[in-house]
Amino acid sequence: MKHNINRLFLSFAAGAALTLQSGLSAAETLKLAHFVSPAHVVNSSIAEPLKKGVEAETNGELEIKVYPGGELGSGPTEQYIRVLQGAADIVWGLPGYTSSQFTKSMVVELPGAIPEGMSGYEMLWNAYDGHLKSEFPGTKPLALWASEPNIFIMKDKEIRSPEDLEGLKIRVSGWMTAELIKAYGGTPVQMSAGEVYNALQTGLIDGLVTGASAIEDFKLDEVANSYSVGAPLGHIMFYLVMNQKKYDGLSDEYKAAIDANSGVELSRSGEQGWNQRAQETLEAVAAEPDNTVIELSDAEIAKFEEVSNAFRQRKLEEIDATDVLNAMQGQ
Repeated sequence: MKHNINRLFLSFAAGAALTLQSGLSAAETLKLAHFVSPAHVVNSSIAEPLKKGVEAETNGELEIKVYPGGELGSGPTEQYIRVLQGAADIVWGLPGYTSSQFTKSMVVELPGAIPEGMSGYEMLWNAYDGHLKSEFPGTKPLALWASEPNIFIMKDKEIRSPEDLEGLKIRVSGWMTAELIKAYGGTPVQMSAGEVYNALQTGLIDGLVTGASAIEDFKLDEVANSYSVGAPLGHIMFYLVMNQKKYDGLSDEYKAAIDANSGVELSRSGEQGWNQRAQETLEAVAAEPDNTVIELSDAEIAKFEEVSNAFRQRKLEEIDATDVLNAMQGQ
């Protein structure tokens, strides 16, 4: 009996050694964390494509488990710290919540920064190696992209000109949009998306600037009733990043699966998902008789552009980022 056990042990050890020598990978699970609901567009356009692609290429040996709704930590502003500390292996977040870390990356958020015919994700990857990489210490970006154009989402206020913002408190997600709202004459209030519903309902804010996709994702149509579309309000940038040490510790097979299902293609999926959700949401909002959807005229847009064009140039000079924008635009 003892000899049989010894033979079994030796056989197992030899098999394990053969597995290591042949480069086969042991099964592993990566934790992907975000702070919004499973119905949010980040799941359908980012988390699920990455998960399905990686698991298909590795025959399920490398699993990605998604933890929505802040299950691994509820604070949206701590997402980047969360992945650095290893609480999660992959996280989704907004640079705007920790703006000082992403000064150059957030150039893509400036009004007028994304020219006709270009996409935010293209611009971010264009400039990543030469200008943005240092803003992502300790992580490997799996996707970088921008939202649909921002709009005004208001409660009982109609916005048709910068003058209409005088004395109004407007929620923003990051410093870039905050400075723009100041330039337009409003008072910016920075808070996470999860706080907006109650703030708008109770009058703590008069409205907000964000993409139309957020209306459905955060049920803002229940508390807002006026929407102004077409003003130059920029975009919101997003990232999906992975702990660099965790990535480096994966087998070559698993790294290849991650690489094949991330980067530009995953970023494109995210940006297209946000834009599609925004279009569908605006159509639904416009169909409700209690809502007012204002499509600004060219003349009305021009009044905003007088301010936003000067604002963009001033900010680029202040943060010394004209070369960053040029690189983003492929110049």
